[in-house]
Amino acid sequence: MLRQSARFVASLLATLLAAAACGQALKPVTIVRGLAHPWGLAFLPSFDSDGRMLISERPGQLRLANTKGELGPPIAGVPAVGAVGEGGLLDVALDPRFADNRLVYLSYAEAAQGGVGTTVARARLDANGLQGRLSELQVIFRQSPKASSSVHFGSRLLFARDGKLFVTLGDLWQRDDAQRLDNHHGKIVRIEPDGRLPADNPFAGRAGALPEIWSYGHRNVQGAAWHPTTGELWTSEHGPQGGDELNVIEAGHNYGWPVITYGAEYGSGRKIGEGTAKAGMEQPIAHWTPAIAPSGMTFLTSDRYPGWKGDLFIGALRGQILLHLQLDGRRVVKQEPLLQDLHERIRHVRQAPDGWLYLLTDSDDGRIVRLER
Repeated sequence: MLRQSARFVASLLATLLAAAACGQALKPVTIVRGLAHPWGLAFLPSFDSDGRMLISERPGQLRLANTKGELGPPIAGVPAVGAVGEGGLLDVALDPRFADNRLVYLSYAEAAQGGVGTTVARARLDANGLQGRLSELQVIFRQSPKASSSVHFGSRLLFARDGKLFVTLGDLWQRDDAQRLDNHHGKIVRIEPDGRLPADNPFAGRAGALPEIWSYGHRNVQGAAWHPTTGELWTSEHGPQGGDELNVIEAGHNYGWPVITYGAEYGSGRKIGEGTAKAGMEQPIAHWTPAIAPSGMTFLTSDRYPGWKGDLFIGALRGQILLHLQLDGRRVVKQEPLLQDLHERIRHVRQAPDGWLYLLTDSDDGRIVRLER
């Protein structure tokens, strides 16, 4: 269903010109550096006492670090990953009952016969300080079919309040597959923590459809967060040449790619699909042209930054900014680029238990940065 009132039509250039000054003196403080293209970030339950967090690095390492600036060695037992192009070790998430079961979830590009695809596995973490080992590794999801691709793997992991696991998946450069329900390309899936399929998924029992699919018509979803008051799933998605999107995800809905998009073909600028709107396909809450390559995102729920509680923050890779969005329901009322002087690709942003925003910068000398004021 089209939501005309929810449309936010503006280019990034117009946004940058119109953005007001943030009014807060922000201080990006480097906590850890020397990471190889960090991708995912998870805070341990003991964070308040020891500042420990897990960081995934795309070439295939998982490490523990702390807020003292200490970085541990690679954790043993991480599965082999297909570290080619955009692929590798992607997101990391903790089981909601991690304090009891010590289960860690990983998404990663996995090479196999037929190509590569996004895989999700879980394992038990045994840690002593900043040293750790994974054991009892269990694959709980594999994207199907594999494809010959080095791009568009997604992939964010996040647990819902009811304990179900959501996995965002890219289209593996197989764009037309995003509109079909017999594959995992360009989908968001919902599974149980052990990989079983929930009976109440929107396509469960539908002939020709994979029952784990929650939504479809996506290109490459690299950011996802739960709205703190409504409980809605919000995502950021890479468009082609322009047309990056911010969406609110609803069960069973079609988000249009590649039939509708605000982007164009790389290089030629030719139109993709049928235009920017079509009945039965969702409109984004916001979209960006030129592209900013939005990645990890989070809603602020702390009081660390006066006046910003409830706002949305999105890391941008191509844009090399932290994008601050003020919202009125599902309407973006203000966009504000932050940290332009950092000159870093911002892969992820998360709010830590201490209330500060922590960022990951994507480079050979990647950093964990705490945004103070």
